[in-house]
Amino acid sequence: MPPFVLPVALALARPVDEIPASRGWSLEPKWDGWRCQIHTASGRVWSRHNTELSRAFSDVAQLAQQLPDAVLDGELVAVLESGDVAFDRLQTRAGRGPRPGSDFSVHVALFDILSTGATDLRRRPYDERRAELLRTLKGGPPALTPVPATSDIDTAMAWVGALGGVEGVVGKPLHSPYVGGRTGSGWVKWRQHHTVEAVVIGITGGKPATQAFILGRTRAGRMRAVGVSLPVGSALRRAAAPLLHADGSQLLELPGTVGGLPGAGPVTYLPVLPEIVVELQVDQLQPEFGRYRHRPRVLRIRDDLHPMQLSPLPEKGDSVARQPGETEGEGS
Repeated sequence: MPPFVLPVALALARPVDEIPASRGWSLEPKWDGWRCQIHTASGRVWSRHNTELSRAFSDVAQLAQQLPDAVLDGELVAVLESGDVAFDRLQTRAGRGPRPGSDFSVHVALFDILSTGATDLRRRPYDERRAELLRTLKGGPPALTPVPATSDIDTAMAWVGALGGVEGVVGKPLHSPYVGGRTGSGWVKWRQHHTVEAVVIGITGGKPATQAFILGRTRAGRMRAVGVSLPVGSALRRAAAPLLHADGSQLLELPGTVGGLPGAGPVTYLPVLPEIVVELQVDQLQPEFGRYRHRPRVLRIRDDLHPMQLSPLPEKGDSVARQPGETEGEGS
């Protein structure tokens, strides 16, 4: 039995612009998957938001039971038969489970251990927990493996793009305890970023400091919602205000998956006419499964571009920005 009630709050990494250079850090690949915690003895799996995933990932749960009694922290990763990683395949498991004849298998990239048996390891320094994690996984199922780790920045940077599914680097102080939330653990993450354009199709957020843009792109001649931006800064809000015009609709709603990870709540927004283009900082060049997985940062207004100048999205299932009276859904 674990020495604490499950699921627990997971340690979260704080975004940074540069990877730590000190040798007092463990640098590890940031995989393109779903964060999870696993209790091996019971074969139970939870998401970062404490949603139980044991049924959807029953194959992972069964493999985990082959390991010693422990609580593990890691990333669920969908691996295609080609060896490539495909984030969107994980969504097909939601509420269902493994499907016969599927073209992918789920692996777990494990990077921390919170307990073994009845022993709580969270107050121990990371380097000790890392050693315990390696001991626990030794000889275990190949689909449950520890992430590689290094103290060399060049080695860590070489993983990005070279290892399939690696979208960045996570840095962890070697002597830090495991603390739930974004600040206590001292973890940081660096992601590879790209710039793209999108159309503003709505505004969400009740207070100025929380206001964000609903972002859209066209597909098959219709505007589709592809994401919700991070809160927009005051200078950009002031610049955008005279350019945005409500389309006369009432408040509409998008599924939470458009604005965050699966399990997030729905997003209510005020529709606006699709008249202005903004430049975004994103960690993927094209939306996957019809959305940007992480909320983009709006960099500036592209008043030199018209919405019709943006290339349309591939004709693949994604979320539709509704017109008044239409029914909300995650595809069309």
